Amino acid sequence: MLLTPPQTCVHQVLQQSQLGEASRSLALVLVGDFNLPDVCWKYNTAERKQSRRFLERVADNFLTQLVSEPTREGALLDLLFMNREGLVSDVMVGGRLGQSDHEMIEFWIRGEAARGVSKTATLDFWRADFGLFRRLVNRVPWEAALMGKGVQEGWTFFKEEVLKAQEQAVPRCRKTSWQGRRPTWLNRELWLELRKKRRVYDRWKKGQATQEDYKGVARLCRKKIRRAKAELELNLSAAVKDNKKYFFKYTSSKRRAKGNLQPLVDGGGNTVTKDEEKAEVLNAFFASVFNSRANCSLGIQSPELEDRDRDQNGAPIIQGEMVSDLLHHLDTHKSMGPDEIHPRVLKEVADVLTRPLSIIYQQSWLTGEVPADWRLANVMPIYRKGWEEDPGNYRPVSLTSVPEDGADHLECHHTACRG
Repeated sequence: MLLTPPQTCVHQVLQQSQLGEASRSLALVLVGDFNLPDVCWKYNTAERKQSRRFLERVADNFLTQLVSEPTREGALLDLLFMNREGLVSDVMVGGRLGQSDHEMIEFWIRGEAARGVSKTATLDFWRADFGLFRRLVNRVPWEAALMGKGVQEGWTFFKEEVLKAQEQAVPRCRKTSWQGRRPTWLNRELWLELRKKRRVYDRWKKGQATQEDYKGVARLCRKKIRRAKAELELNLSAAVKDNKKYFFKYTSSKRRAKGNLQPLVDGGGNTVTKDEEKAEVLNAFFASVFNSRANCSLGIQSPELEDRDRDQNGAPIIQGEMVSDLLHHLDTHKSMGPDEIHPRVLKEVADVLTRPLSIIYQQSWLTGEVPADWRLANVMPIYRKGWEEDPGNYRPVSLTSVPEDGADHLECHHTACRG
């Protein structure tokens, strides 16, 4: 972590040769009084030439400024920078130390961010062998294996066979720190331009190049970076309907800081601060508003409704063409649910998995039984508005099983046909 002295000039700090080297390090936190009241950090604009040069240096070194509140007499003078997403969290401004007229800046530096390798493993579809996957799944005698089995037993067999083939045909990779900190718009061409700019800057400081040479290279590099950012955001906005996950991932990366969930107030009026207690409070509230209409969305019918449907229309038949159509129209950009079956896998081998899924859907409809995995969901509370301590001001977003979503579509289709 680098601390700037209160009276140090900004251009002297950011033009030091060690800053370029420090910004390439795995974890860098830069904090101090920079005395730049004319800089608008919300829109990255400045009035003075020196401040604009400061913003350019910040952009060149891929630093992110996290302080958004005034730190001295209504002006934002004290700044906090980091060179990696998620390195600093819980930034708070307030209180004074001793006789100082500056507000204090408190923040947490996450120690796990400096390890360099994430523990999260993800499916590497770049190296996937779907031909092998199809052959492995096609070897299974699905009709004979599922005959005489209940819904839960049949789903367990289906899941085990698919995950076994997925493990052999789709390797896993870990998300490295370099992939996490690399800007989305930075391609190889821009990376070479930035290297060229650094070389010209070093030559200028050694007297081997003129200042005009450096300004020309810096101006051209800045122009290309702005064009690359504009093209990226234009492509993201144009493809938002097809790839919502990539769009919101990019917009979330623009947040200045990601704080933890605020303390919540439970039903008894007590404030809870531990993560386990917060989860219990949110779970209790979400369960309290879970009504019979939500049960229908999970494919669970009451016995009375089920018997009435059978008496009036008889047992519907799940058509394989409908299941195949659902599999071929899956959104491969979505994440997998608790069952760890990725929609990309289901779509790639839809012709092979259509028959076993049709059998499981048919048995589920006839018996009214739903596999346990279809009732599980990874729930993320999203803050909406109002008092942050109130659990009612959070909206639950659920990540459910992909085959369970297919069952929902089939049920909606048959319900519409009966209507």
